[in-house]
Amino acid sequence: MAKIVGIDLGTTNSCMAFMENGGAVIIPNAEGGRTTPSVVSFTGSGERVVGGAALRQAITNPEKTITSIKRKMGAEERVMVDGKRYSPQEISAFILQKLKADAEAYLGEQVTGAVITVPAYFSDAQRQATKDAGRIAGLDVKRIINEPTAAALAYGLDKNISQKIMVYDLGGGTFDVSILDITRDIIEVLSTAGNNHLGGDDFDACVTEHLVKVFKETHHTDPRHDPSAMQRVKEAAVKAKMELSGLTTTQVQLPFLVGNMHLETTLTRSAFEQMTEHLVKATTGPMRQAMQDAGLTPKDLDKVLLVGGSTRIPAVARVVREYTGMEPAKSVNPDECVAIGAALQGGVLLGQLTGLLLVDVTPLSLGIETVGDVFSPIITRNTPIPVHQSQVFTTAAPFQSTVEINVLQGEREIASANKSLGKFKLKGIRRAMQGVPQIQVTFSIDSNGIVSVSAKDLDTNKQQEITIAGSSNLSQSEIDRAIRDAQAYAKEDAYKKDMTAEENRSEQLLYQSQAVLKQCKKSGDPHGVQAAVNEVQHMRKRKDIVAMKAANDALSDALQQSGYAYTPEENSGDGAADAEILDKDTDGRQGPEGQ
Repeated sequence: MAKIVGIDLGTTNSCMAFMENGGAVIIPNAEGGRTTPSVVSFTGSGERVVGGAALRQAITNPEKTITSIKRKMGAEERVMVDGKRYSPQEISAFILQKLKADAEAYLGEQVTGAVITVPAYFSDAQRQATKDAGRIAGLDVKRIINEPTAAALAYGLDKNISQKIMVYDLGGGTFDVSILDITRDIIEVLSTAGNNHLGGDDFDACVTEHLVKVFKETHHTDPRHDPSAMQRVKEAAVKAKMELSGLTTTQVQLPFLVGNMHLETTLTRSAFEQMTEHLVKATTGPMRQAMQDAGLTPKDLDKVLLVGGSTRIPAVARVVREYTGMEPAKSVNPDECVAIGAALQGGVLLGQLTGLLLVDVTPLSLGIETVGDVFSPIITRNTPIPVHQSQVFTTAAPFQSTVEINVLQGEREIASANKSLGKFKLKGIRRAMQGVPQIQVTFSIDSNGIVSVSAKDLDTNKQQEITIAGSSNLSQSEIDRAIRDAQAYAKEDAYKKDMTAEENRSEQLLYQSQAVLKQCKKSGDPHGVQAAVNEVQHMRKRKDIVAMKAANDALSDALQQSGYAYTPEENSGDGAADAEILDKDTDGRQGPEGQ
């Protein structure tokens, strides 16, 4: 049975998990880490690197290193690198490609199915963009689920008691809070609220600005003019923020930050909390909104879960404690629980977990524009999904034969103040006086939170519909091109991997041949070992993988036929050991291929 991996595609770090023996297991990346930095970098030679290797290039190669791309998902903005424009979906796809490759290496099989999480407050455009990123990376995105819901899955699956839970999710770039009702095997989202531009990045920015100010006051020089210096300052800010989660003071020392000028300062937790107080307070509004929408008070809550690395900040935990009146639960790893929940949802889709029902909600109201720049909602926020709802409208002018449907998402009563997801026209309406035609507008939201809208003239039965698939700001041709580019990179990466394996194999064979050729000087070379060695050396220079493999195979065969194998004693310099005879079913390699 094909596996479905759960992926937490984060702003700062990403994480993945899969189902094994009835439980969710974190998949480590190729470097052995349980999370992967959501960073993409392009080297001077044009090579693309992702994850920890990209993060390490941030200081020396800041202009070609891309971080926090999740904040731009669903936007028109493009990233320019070496004269090429990349959409946020493409950059996210590079991250997903690495996760996919690492999962395949760990699991030993191809991975195509995925459940990917998004912030609960992500709009339709941002959800579509996430699905497009998955498609570009070669993943069949089976489901998009909200991060707080995934965290609740990770926490609440084995709980057989009814409880109401607040999930407070503060990640690297986004914040949302959800209220959930867990009753045995039913997890129902009652409400959600949040801010897609509030997260750990903003805390980092506050510390960065403070360090810049200290440096300017000390040396009367602005480090912002030096990209490499600023990258060092940003990394020091992140490090200081993390250290202040456990310490009351931390030292920031950046020698030779600009020229011969150093940055040396002490940062206290108190000072950090003062400079970030407005960010912590900004999370209280969504908490109140979510509680109000759920019709609950803090006294009705049974548990509070903290999700996202930024919840480790003491002031964040404190404001949650003060608002709810209870100590937040710490039984889940805030960096891993979302990926675990996504994997559990994958298990539900595969039938590996039965009896579990997940009822999510739409985070924002959906409707259409009507006369006078009025927003007429058809599906209100926090409606459980999937959902299918209709409302009847009429014409605004006599003998009107066409109406334009402007699909909107948001909470403002003014239509133009909300987000337009798309427009389409219903033509062929029966000509009649104003207010007579009956136009039924129907909204459908699937389990991924993706929107479809139709309009039907109830008199003529003429109908037009739209799936809001273009709202990710990539056309189908752009998506197809991105998929082709991703496949080309995948082939290039596979070629490099295979070439490296063959080069390592040839090195091992050539090393082994040294001992065999010593014996050939005494007894001759009837099997052509020397000729095979020459051919391997020639093909190593040509970098032709097919020819190199053939030359390696030929040398391996010659070594086997010669009846000799390399042993360490032969190269010890004392000549004490003769060559050991190979068994006929071996290939003469020393150790596993590629090591």
